[in-house]
Amino acid sequence: MRGLPRLGLAVAAAVFALDQALKWVVTGPLGVNILSGRVIELLPVFRVQFVPNRGVSLGLLHASTDTTRWLLVALTGAIAAGVLVWLWRERARGDQVALGMVLGGAVGNIADRVRLGYVVDFADLHFGDWSPFLVFNTGDAAITTGVLLLLVRALLVRDKPAAKRVSVENGNA
Repeated sequence: MRGLPRLGLAVAAAVFALDQALKWVVTGPLGVNILSGRVIELLPVFRVQFVPNRGVSLGLLHASTDTTRWLLVALTGAIAAGVLVWLWRERARGDQVALGMVLGGAVGNIADRVRLGYVVDFADLHFGDWSPFLVFNTGDAAITTGVLLLLVRALLVRDKPAAKRVSVENGNA
């Protein structure tokens, strides 16, 4: 039996903790929350504003009732469980890191939806009046980055088959 994918699980825990901590800082001490309507312009291209996200990626599958909310929790929970199984079986450390990012971000968003009924989004990247992204959070950024890393590895990085690698290492070509 192989050992635990410690690196991937550590990344997932770190992403989850950072996601929840930043959401708490934004909605608590900074006062950017559902009641205040406050917006903080940090840079000419980046502001912090509260947006309750009742859907999933790109505002799809909007959960407007308790039933749809819990269906979304179940759906995203099943996806997170699938990512955890993949992580558990993954040997490549780079893929473990990417899967840990996806898992940590997903669990952070699931925790929001269970606790609040929506996901706390607060990061708004914009260029004047043009916003190339929806308002997002740390978990969303981790999920997107993890998926992109997995895609890059799948499309551009090829591992040599083990038999060929052993043959080359022994001086046989």
